[in-house]
Amino acid sequence: MISAFTGQQIRDAEQPYLDAGGGAVLMQRAAYGLAQAVAREVRTRRRLAGASVTVLAGKGNNGGDGLFAAALLARQGMRTTAVLAAAEVHPEALAAFKAAGGRTLYLEPGNAEELAVVCAGNDVIIDALLGTGARGGLRGTSAELIASLQELRPALVVACDLPSGLDATTGEVHWPVLDADVTVTFGGVKAGLMTDPGEGCSGRVQVVDIGIEELLESTRPELRRLTSAEISAVLPRPGRRAHKYTRGVLGVVAGSVRFAGAAVLGVHAAALAGAGMVRYAGPQAVAQLVLAKTPEALWEPEKPGRVQAWLLGSGVDGEEQLERARSAAATALAADLPVVVDAGALSLLPDHCPAHWILTPHAGELATLLESLPSTGEMAVTREDVESRPLHWVRQAAQQTGATVLLKGATTLVASPSGVVFSQSEGTAWMATAGSGDVLAGILGALLAQSAESIKDDDGAYAGLGLDVEDRWAALAAVAASLHGRAGSQASEEFNGGPLTASAIMSAIPRVIGSLSAEYDRTRP
Repeated sequence: MISAFTGQQIRDAEQPYLDAGGGAVLMQRAAYGLAQAVAREVRTRRRLAGASVTVLAGKGNNGGDGLFAAALLARQGMRTTAVLAAAEVHPEALAAFKAAGGRTLYLEPGNAEELAVVCAGNDVIIDALLGTGARGGLRGTSAELIASLQELRPALVVACDLPSGLDATTGEVHWPVLDADVTVTFGGVKAGLMTDPGEGCSGRVQVVDIGIEELLESTRPELRRLTSAEISAVLPRPGRRAHKYTRGVLGVVAGSVRFAGAAVLGVHAAALAGAGMVRYAGPQAVAQLVLAKTPEALWEPEKPGRVQAWLLGSGVDGEEQLERARSAAATALAADLPVVVDAGALSLLPDHCPAHWILTPHAGELATLLESLPSTGEMAVTREDVESRPLHWVRQAAQQTGATVLLKGATTLVASPSGVVFSQSEGTAWMATAGSGDVLAGILGALLAQSAESIKDDDGAYAGLGLDVEDRWAALAAVAASLHGRAGSQASEEFNGGPLTASAIMSAIPRVIGSLSAEYDRTRP
């Protein structure tokens, strides 16, 4: 599991070293790791000797890391320039940089655009203006420089610890920010690098060990991200004597005459994701389309038979279907069954949901949901608010509803009512297409039906993640988000990285599950 921490948690882990006078050691380790990462990136494009690098250096320790790294790169034959954005920068680092032959330029009022043109012509830029302790974004001439560079689109940008202007803890972005191709971060991943909009500015993230990692192991992470090995370990696997009822039965109230495709996609995705049986409740006209795509499903327009989990709301429209969803929600609440609550069913929530009810809004739906809750009802929460601070708002929604909340996006966040949050980002931008969320709902419903009982076992696969039972539902939802993202990426690759439909995402689900399961079988003891 990849753990991400707040800026304060990182600083707290560094404090014993600083108290013992070891700050210089931490900086040298960070600088060495940064220099090595930059050298590797440059070598993929050209020879290192003679290549040009500019470090944008602020006044803090982050600027010191960048200057020491540039000094090391100069000794490897690179032509190095430092743009000093403050009158006072780290003195020892600047001295080392000059001793290595680096030249210095000073950022002053009136020369930001000129320096941006000079910097953009180099092979690589190291952004070391602001670090984890910074508050707010860049100002004045530094902001002008970064805004100009962003327009010029340099060949390669490496962020030192995190892109300047990105909040290390929340992922909020204070514009302007220079998008990084690679972010080299120190000691541990910052939470802001694993949640949007920050993740979108950070490129690939590489972690450099600086000696504080053991201290972080005892710290509760701000964010978690499941790895391929962990996902494959918890995927449901039918036993030799399994049958359709033990495989998990999912009840689905989705679709409508207007949005029939939502039911077609959700039911078929659930079947492809391993549900032993899917019972569909909806209008006859929609059921005919559902059964044409998934003849294995059952149409039960009245009272569906026994299920292990429910999927409610995708494409639901009209009073008749809403009443079916309302009835199923009441049945699930009384029977303590897990439920996926999507789209049209988000308005049908009880006063307090159990943790195994998983809400799946996009940013706009989450804003509407938050405004409907008593504790935020007087606040005007907009889609833009949610998109700028998704980590904050997904936590708020989970705590206030009692449910697990999966916020869909380029980076999908899943929050447990306890505050545990997972972040998954395996998808492609081509997945922003109609019906993609319906496929995700079907995958999630199938996993819930298959894992409704085993997820509670103290010796089960989910227990191996070291989570409380209440938080395992969030892990399960993170697994669904990962499978969905992987299926989309794989489907896009089949079109040489081109566009795809929700149906294409759906068709890749069995291959993704199969490859993960095969990898687990090959590597387990």
